[in-house]
Amino acid sequence: MDADELAAWLRLIETPGIGRAAARRLLAAHGSPQGAARHLPEPSEALASRVEATLSWRSGAAARHVIALGDAAYPHALLESPDPPLLLYAIGRLELLHAPALAIVGSRHASVQGRQNASAFAAHLGGAGFTIVSGLALGIDGAAHEGALGSAGSTIAVVATGLDQVYPRRHLALAGRIAAEGLLLSEHPLGTPPLRENFPQRNRIIAGLTRGTLVVEATLQSGSLITARLAVEAGREVFAIPGSIHSPQAKGCHALIKQGAKLVETAQDVLEELGVATAPAPASATEPVLERPDPLLDAMGHDPIVLDELIARTGWSAAELAAKLLDLELAGRIERLPGQRFQRIARA
Repeated sequence: MDADELAAWLRLIETPGIGRAAARRLLAAHGSPQGAARHLPEPSEALASRVEATLSWRSGAAARHVIALGDAAYPHALLESPDPPLLLYAIGRLELLHAPALAIVGSRHASVQGRQNASAFAAHLGGAGFTIVSGLALGIDGAAHEGALGSAGSTIAVVATGLDQVYPRRHLALAGRIAAEGLLLSEHPLGTPPLRENFPQRNRIIAGLTRGTLVVEATLQSGSLITARLAVEAGREVFAIPGSIHSPQAKGCHALIKQGAKLVETAQDVLEELGVATAPAPASATEPVLERPDPLLDAMGHDPIVLDELIARTGWSAAELAAKLLDLELAGRIERLPGQRFQRIARA
C-alpha cells in the first residue's frame, strides 16, 4: 500500500458522516479507495502527516502491517461478518488471521478460579490448533492470552487503541510477548487513545474473527455479553462456563445459557461441539501427584462461604480456622473474597 492509497483509506474512515457501511457502498460503486475518495470533501491538513507517520511506523519493523479490506492478508472470517473494518493495523504473525480461531472473554474483575479456567481452556484449545482471540483486558482476557502463548494455535489480541499504545499499561509485557509470538490487531489509527466507545466496537472484531466465543465469567452488565451477542449475529457459536448461583460473576454466563449458549465444563466440550477430534493431553514431565483429601476443603464445598458458616460446619474455633484458611490461601487452594467470604479453587 503506497501513500496515495493509504491517504484514500484514511479519508474514507475519517470523513465525518461517512460510517463503515457508507464507505463500503462508496468502494463498491467506485472500485477503489482513491475513486471513492474523489467523492468526499477535501481532506484536513493533518491527513498528510498521519499518512507519513503510519508509513514510517510500518517500515520500522518487518512484523508491522496495514491491511485493507480486500487485501489477500485480510481475514476471510472477518469478511463474512456483518460489519468488517475497512483497515486493520497488525504487529506479529499475519498467518494467524487465517487460522481456525476461538474467542475467550470474560470479566475484568475475575476470580482466581475464573483466571485459572481461562488459562487452562486457552492452553487446551490452543494445543488443538485453535488461535485464541481476546481483547487484552485485565482478568479473563489476559489469562486467556497467557494460556494460549506457546501453544500451537497461539493468540490474537484485538485492542481498542492505536498499536503505538498499550492499554492497560499493566499488560505492557504481555503485549510485547503477543507481538513476538502471536498477533496484535486494531482497526484504529496510530495515536488513538483508549476511548470508551471503542471497546464495544472492538468486540465485533473479536466475534467476527472466530468460530465461536467462550464466556468464562461475566456479570449481567459485562461487555463480554456484547461479544456473545455479536457472535450470534455473525452466525457463530457461543459457549459459557457455569458457576455458583451465588456469584455475580456467574450470572452473565447463566443468562447466556438460558438464551441458548452451550454449557461447557471442559475444553473438550467445546471441541466436541465444533466437531473437532479429541485434543491430546499436554505432555507432563512428571506423573500427577494425588492430593490427600482436606477436611476443610470438603466442608467449604464449591460455593462462597462466610467464616461463621465454616465454624458451624467444622466445629473449629475462629482462630483455628483463620490459621488453616491462611495455609490454604498461600497454597493457592482457596480465594479470599470481599465480605470475609472464602471460595475453594478447583484444579483447572
